Amino acid sequence: MNTTRTICFVIAALSSYAALVYRLCQVRRSWRENAYRALVVTLLFQCLTFTMGAVAMGGGGFLGVGNLAILVMHLAAVAFCVSAQIILLRWATPEEEAARKSRHWLVTGVVLDVVLAVLFFVADGPDRPSSDFDTGSGRPLILTYLLLFIVSQAVPCVTIFRQCGPYARMTDNASLRQALRLLSVAAVVLFLYCAARTVNILTAAAGVDIGVWKVAASVFSALGIVMLSLSLTMSSWWASVTGVVDWARRYRSYRALYPLWRDLYESSPDIVLEPPGASVSDLDYRLHRRVVEIRDGWRDLRPYIDRTAGSATGADAAGGEESRQAFTEAAQIRQALHAKRAGTIPADNKDAGDFDDRDTDNFTAEVEWLTKVASAYRRLGKNG
Repeated sequence: MNTTRTICFVIAALSSYAALVYRLCQVRRSWRENAYRALVVTLLFQCLTFTMGAVAMGGGGFLGVGNLAILVMHLAAVAFCVSAQIILLRWATPEEEAARKSRHWLVTGVVLDVVLAVLFFVADGPDRPSSDFDTGSGRPLILTYLLLFIVSQAVPCVTIFRQCGPYARMTDNASLRQALRLLSVAAVVLFLYCAARTVNILTAAAGVDIGVWKVAASVFSALGIVMLSLSLTMSSWWASVTGVVDWARRYRSYRALYPLWRDLYESSPDIVLEPPGASVSDLDYRLHRRVVEIRDGWRDLRPYIDRTAGSATGADAAGGEESRQAFTEAAQIRQALHAKRAGTIPADNKDAGDFDDRDTDNFTAEVEWLTKVASAYRRLGKNG
C-alpha cells in the first residue's frame, strides 16, 4: 500500500514539474501578466507539496526534524489551493474585484498555515510516528490538525467548482473555456480525495480497518493533480492541439475523397488544373482543389446520370436519410461513369439540374457531404 501511495505522489510531482517547466518556457513574453505570475507561484507550491509528500513517504526526518516533510507538504498544499483560487479570479473576474478577493484568500491562507504549524508543534508532531498523520491515532490535537487540513483543501475545491461553470459560459476564448471545464472536473476529483481522506481518518479513529480502500485517497489525489496540471497549462497549448486534430480530420477527408476523385479524373482529365501529386504540404489548398475537381467531374457527368437509378435500400439505408442520399448519389455516379464510357445518355438525366440543391458555399459541410458520398462509392465498388 505504501508503494502505491509513493507512486501516486511521484506521478503528481512529475505532472507538477512538467507543467511548471512548460510555463517557465513562456516567461519572457508573459512575465508582466499578473495571471501568469500567479500561475507560476501556484505551480511552485504544487511541486513543493508533492515533492515533500514523496520525501515523507521515504521515512526519516527532513532537515533533522521529524515529520517536517509532512508539515511542509500540508502548508504548501494550503498555499497551493489559495493560489489556484487566485488564478481563477485573475482569469475570470475584473481586475479590481480579483485583487480584492485575492487579498481575502491570501489572509485566509496565511492564518490557516499559522494555525496548522502551531497545532503541529503543540501536538508534539516532530516526535510522533509518521503514521499518526495518516490516521490521527485518536489524539485530539492530531485529529484537529488533520481535519482542519482537509477542510482547507475541500473548501477551495467547492468554490472553484461553483465558479468554473459560469465563467466557462461567459468567456469567448475556446481554450480558456476548455481549461475551466477541466479545472472543474479536477476540483471534483480532488474533493473526492478530501472525502476519502476524511473516511480514512474517521474510520481509524473508530477502530475500523477498511483495508485496501485506504489507498483511494492517494489515487484521487494523483488523478486530480494530473488533471489540474493540464488545466493550468491548457490555455497555451489547446490551440496547437486543436490545430493538429483539425489537420488530421482534413487529411482523413482528403484521403477518403481519393477513390471518387480518381475515377472522375480518369473520366474527365480536364478537371485537374495541375498534375496530381501526393504531397500534403499545403493540405488546405489541396483539399479545396480536390473538392472543386470532384464537383467539376460531377458536372461533366450530368448528361449521363439517370435520375431513376441508384436508389439505396436495405443495408445501404441503415444510416438514415442522409446516408440513403449518399448511397443514391454514389450509385448514380458509378452508373454514369459506365454510361459515359459506353456513350449511352439516359432519357431522364440530370443535364439541367445541379447537386440536389446542396449548399456549396459552406465548405466544411461540402467536405463532410462529399466524404459520405465517397465512402458510399467505395463500398459500392467493393460490393460490385
